[in-house]
Amino acid sequence: MKLKHNINPVLLQFINFIILVYSFVTYIPWYIFSGSRQAIAKAKQVKAKPVNNKPGGAYRSVNSLHCLASVLYPGCDTLDKVFKHAKTKYKDKKLLGTREILKEEDEIQPSGKVFKKVILGKYTWLSYEDVYIKAVNFGNGLAVLGQQPKTNIAIFCETRAEWMIAAQACFMCNYQLVTLYATLGGPAIVHGLNETEVTTIITSKELMQTKLKEIVSQVPLLRHIITVDGKPTTWSEFPKGVIVHTMASVQAMGAKADTGNKQQARPVASDIAVIMYTSGSTGIPKGVMISHCNIIAGITGMAERIPNLGEKDIYIGYLPLAHVLELSAELVCLSHGCRIGYSSPQTLADQSSKIKKGSKGDVTTLKPTLMAAVPEIMDRIYKNVMNKVNEMTSFQRNLFILAYNYKMEQISKGYTTPLCDSLIFRKVRMLLGGKIRILLCGGAPLSAATQRFMNICFCCPVGQGYGLTESAGAGTITEVWDYTTGRVGAPLVCCEIKLMNWEEGGYYNTDKPYPRGEILIGGQNVTVGYYKNEIRTRKDFTVDENGQRWLHTGDIGEFHQDGCLKIIDRKKDLVKLQAGEYVSLGKVEAALKNLPLVDNICAYASSFHSYVIGFVVPNQKELAELARKKGFKGTWEEICNSPEVEKEVLKVLAEAAMAANLEKFEIPVKIRLSPDPWTPETGLVTDAFKLKRKELTAYYQMDIDRMYG
Repeated sequence: MKLKHNINPVLLQFINFIILVYSFVTYIPWYIFSGSRQAIAKAKQVKAKPVNNKPGGAYRSVNSLHCLASVLYPGCDTLDKVFKHAKTKYKDKKLLGTREILKEEDEIQPSGKVFKKVILGKYTWLSYEDVYIKAVNFGNGLAVLGQQPKTNIAIFCETRAEWMIAAQACFMCNYQLVTLYATLGGPAIVHGLNETEVTTIITSKELMQTKLKEIVSQVPLLRHIITVDGKPTTWSEFPKGVIVHTMASVQAMGAKADTGNKQQARPVASDIAVIMYTSGSTGIPKGVMISHCNIIAGITGMAERIPNLGEKDIYIGYLPLAHVLELSAELVCLSHGCRIGYSSPQTLADQSSKIKKGSKGDVTTLKPTLMAAVPEIMDRIYKNVMNKVNEMTSFQRNLFILAYNYKMEQISKGYTTPLCDSLIFRKVRMLLGGKIRILLCGGAPLSAATQRFMNICFCCPVGQGYGLTESAGAGTITEVWDYTTGRVGAPLVCCEIKLMNWEEGGYYNTDKPYPRGEILIGGQNVTVGYYKNEIRTRKDFTVDENGQRWLHTGDIGEFHQDGCLKIIDRKKDLVKLQAGEYVSLGKVEAALKNLPLVDNICAYASSFHSYVIGFVVPNQKELAELARKKGFKGTWEEICNSPEVEKEVLKVLAEAAMAANLEKFEIPVKIRLSPDPWTPETGLVTDAFKLKRKELTAYYQMDIDRMYG
């Protein structure tokens, strides 16, 4: 994992001597004054233990061996009580922040395309008290419109302050919040709205015009559409009987409503808080029913893994709030007095697509201390930085590589490198605002190379987490002083995890040196089941003889001696080839995804054939350079469609696969280069950028037939 340099061997010996002297001189003051000694000791400690000595026994965090945690604060067993507790404690403190739009411009590209660019101002903030009042008024206003407790109401909206205000209103009034990704296709949206029989949907002007307008006639029960950012001009086009309101007008109704004589139906812990529709990576989205106590148990476990969480922290919210990772992260922050500043992938950084050149992105303005990300975003940052390193002068590049390799050695021992951080990595760290102290990654596996890169260049721990919508997002998170890579940490204090034998894949909880098997999560964070889908609920959820509810994840893991979990396979990704060999598609993709030449990759295999094929989204700059070196000229589409270029890319993939110790039968034999990227808008990946294998297979069916022909 070290970077390669081209320094003269004699000069390198001298540099290594200087580094050795520096390390020796600084070790004693570091040992005396740094708190890292305690961190090293904690990193070596056992983090989880099995509750009994039987094979397949559940592992628990050493901090919850005798009793799993289930509540953040005594007596706060529902989400409305958690928010009321936070409002009382942090009343006038800032909570939700939004940047004002100063100017919007159309920028014409050389290709003729028009991109919208924005210039944004400072963050304006709502206090805990402000948010609480807005949520109360909105909840009362929904009641005026006829919303009843324990009935469904949908939110189909981008991540923004109004999303959280609407959610808190629903939690207070015991409305069941149905969440849908803003990037879902029309049929999936219609399915979610009709299955839950909602009469009211909360959305934005843009989504109403671009998505809802086309499908609203297919949702016969819909009566009210509430736009969070003002009423659109062409709302009269909607079917008769559908009324469009603004969020402000509903809040005004609620402020005037007489609630003095009404006994409000407050939720109890077992009531459903959210029906969260999954991103549909394996087909039609499923609605996961998540109760108040499920979410509270989950965020209790997550909060325990973030040391010194409190009022000084600023979290940047830009991932979809319809994703359990983002919703949980924001609820953790809200309950601990943190500020949440809102952003979007298009305005996140100075170089983001909607930020006008020369103006500041959201991270530069907000300077967050906490941030969540999915691996796809971290992989992009990694590749972009490494591309810039390759463009440096020889002296600059070698200096960066020396510092990188030196810091890699130091952090693997648990040591810090303040000089390297301030002199070499400061500029890279500023890409995320310069103040990040913890990065949390979830949603999909993060490669060891990217995780180590983020540790080194952003000078902060990268907490890799594992959880599912069905476990309220909670499962494991690595501790901040654990600098190992490729693992997802020990079970959170709210849950326990056990491994169940999977004979077909050859994984057993009696395996040596590490027990292996399908991961089962148990605890109060395990959700109620799937909405109107009892068959699937019975398949994925079981209850043991002690009354403990277990989620069968379909993921394969192994427990290490210190109680940390490593994800090693996935049942659904395992394909048996014609000759009987098993291929893990996820393993193949993980081995090849970090190549500079590869922006994204999907491996494919059929039981009727003896070899693996793949679909590859190539990096445009890298592939164009490869084509130039091989003397191939043409447009981007012509390069991607060229059989000669495909062969050259296959050579690069094969070399990387062999270096990653893939078996010969696991290495793709044929590929299709895709000129178009896979984004959530294309429907080929989820909002967390997980591959949608079913959709990708359908999209590339002609290519599959060709490659297997």
